[in-house]
Amino acid sequence: MKKTVLSLLVVLTVCSAQTVTAQETETIPESSAPTYKAAIGIRLSSSQAIVNNSISFKYFFQENRAIEALLSLGDPLAIGALYELHKPIGAAEGLRWFYGGGAYLGFVKTYNVNKDRNETIPNFGAQGVVGLDYKFSNIPLNLAIDWKPELNLVEDINFEPAAIGLTARFTF
Repeated sequence: MKKTVLSLLVVLTVCSAQTVTAQETETIPESSAPTYKAAIGIRLSSSQAIVNNSISFKYFFQENRAIEALLSLGDPLAIGALYELHKPIGAAEGLRWFYGGGAYLGFVKTYNVNKDRNETIPNFGAQGVVGLDYKFSNIPLNLAIDWKPELNLVEDINFEPAAIGLTARFTF
């Protein structure tokens, strides 16, 4: 288990460092700048993905780049991180589309018939995301709808394509 957590941290660090240094600095129109710096809330998902119904925390470290952390407290218990790029949609103030990717680590409870007991199995994988993000102009509320497919890489290779989510966050 320690090796899995260490592997997750190494992969996330390397991916984040390479993505940030590989991106060119581009001029962003004023209307595309985020209308919030950070937000916390709830993400409700439509599928049995490893990172499904969760607590969501999003932080913009540049004008159009954000990190989103997801924590699922049910079964499975899981944590995920996404690197996201946000782009404006025409002249629609507060509305942007975004895309990105990241990784997750989950712990699924299963019953082992051979050992006649419950076991917790770690799952590690990759996740992508594409969606719409809207920040209300007069209240500290952000709504997002996204598609977040997952590819489980450890324990059993499995693809979960149907992970649609709706997120409501308090912005600050």
